[in-house]
Amino acid sequence: MEISTDFLVLGTGIAGLSFAIKASSLGTVALVTKKEKMDSSTNYAQGGIAVVQDETDSFASHIDDTLVCGAGLSKEEVVRFVVKEGPGRLQELVEWGVRFTRSANDPSRFDLGREGGHSKRRVVHANDLTGQEIERALNEKTSSIGNIQLFENHIAIDLIMKSSCLGQKIEQDRCVGAYVLDIAHRVVHTFRAKFVMVATGGIGKVYLITTNPDIASGDGIAMAYRAGAKIANMEFIQFHPTCLYHPGAKSFLISEAVRGEGGVLRLKSGDTFMEKYHPLKSLAPRDIVARAIDAELKKSGDDYVFLDITHKDRDFLMSRFPNIYQRCLELGIDMATDPIPVAPAEHYLCGGIVVNEMGETTIPGLLAAGEASCTGLHGANRLASNSLLEAVVFAHRSFLRVQELLPALRQEDPLPIPAWDPRGATEINEAIFISYNWEEIRRCMWHYVGIVRSERRLKRAQHRIDMINREIQEYYRDFIVTKDLLELRNIALNAQLIVNCARMRKESRGLHYNLDYPEKNDRVFLKDTVISRNDIP
Repeated sequence: MEISTDFLVLGTGIAGLSFAIKASSLGTVALVTKKEKMDSSTNYAQGGIAVVQDETDSFASHIDDTLVCGAGLSKEEVVRFVVKEGPGRLQELVEWGVRFTRSANDPSRFDLGREGGHSKRRVVHANDLTGQEIERALNEKTSSIGNIQLFENHIAIDLIMKSSCLGQKIEQDRCVGAYVLDIAHRVVHTFRAKFVMVATGGIGKVYLITTNPDIASGDGIAMAYRAGAKIANMEFIQFHPTCLYHPGAKSFLISEAVRGEGGVLRLKSGDTFMEKYHPLKSLAPRDIVARAIDAELKKSGDDYVFLDITHKDRDFLMSRFPNIYQRCLELGIDMATDPIPVAPAEHYLCGGIVVNEMGETTIPGLLAAGEASCTGLHGANRLASNSLLEAVVFAHRSFLRVQELLPALRQEDPLPIPAWDPRGATEINEAIFISYNWEEIRRCMWHYVGIVRSERRLKRAQHRIDMINREIQEYYRDFIVTKDLLELRNIALNAQLIVNCARMRKESRGLHYNLDYPEKNDRVFLKDTVISRNDIP
């Protein structure tokens, strides 16, 4: 079946929903999500959204903190407009119904948290469930808009590219939609759209241990790469330093805000250690904290360190971190009396689909926002709580761009799009192929392309990941597509992109640390690592 719409939005996190709400004022919107509408990385965000709000803070300070954290690769002009547009986008979220936590002393003002790398308190939050509150409000908003149609339990397979002739311009490839699998009914639909927004989130499931939800398999990045879009900086993987280490918890994140409120990292002996690695100690940027914990665990042979905030009053902990406090308590850990066992986990991708200042990719008709995109804001390392800010700013800018371009596109004749062709594929009869390769990719990436890398590890990873990709492509051609097969295909490609970018960067910068090249090399590598489909055989 062909479904025609003005805007096709892939993903229902803050980026996709923000864009959909705005784009609905221009035309029809199809929202596609491969699980339920609340399943997104946004929903897991505990910390908040970094926006200058206090008179003791300034745009200049937020800009400087972001540039310092980005290790020379953040684009200053992008950082400036994202920071300066933050207050307007925050007010918009409030108008859409997001209930941020207010100051106990002055309810007219927001309660502001502080996280690693920030010189001031500027993190606007909804207790420690900011993402969940944003998802609630934005989903309620989209549900109330008549020309937004939601397709749950649908997963995009590939983008549809067609050559078009715009006025006197020569023919060029344009994205005109996507093939989408209805998971429950096992039917592939053709979605035709004037613009496609990729807001599919990150690549967490490429790694063995991650804070990301199960849906984070990098689908949008893989599809954009296969369509010919430029991808950049895939080597910059942020590992969150404090994931709860407990057999009863599946990658439960202990927010950086806990350290922002005075939490101290300690070894099992009770000794502190961060003073050996950074002047900010436990409030150092995430990459430094993650590497420090990794180094200490390798030295001691332990599986975790402790995050200690027992010096804070119980009432404060219960009011500031109600979700974290309750979850820890369920597992027998009382934050008021017990230090929390933590270890690093894959958390955020600072690279992705290359976009310009208006969220346009290198393919006409294709937009990207949120973690799937590479905007130039984060550079080599993301400053805490800048991700939600980036998402709403670029969703808005993409809306402004399509508002400008849509009238001309509506006057063009629609291009013919062929229906999905399974090409004689048969039912999958060896599910073990999928589960085995899924596990092997994730273990390979965790051990060889993790927090600390080396040329030998990267070479081994490249050899194995390339081989797995060839096997998957042969398998993909022979069998009818399923959600599991599509996700395997995508995590394998994302793993390949990460390894190739990591091998290209012969230095250590930000989130990319290579034992064989431990120093920054500004003379050669003060630039993005850009890759396209012609770069991988």
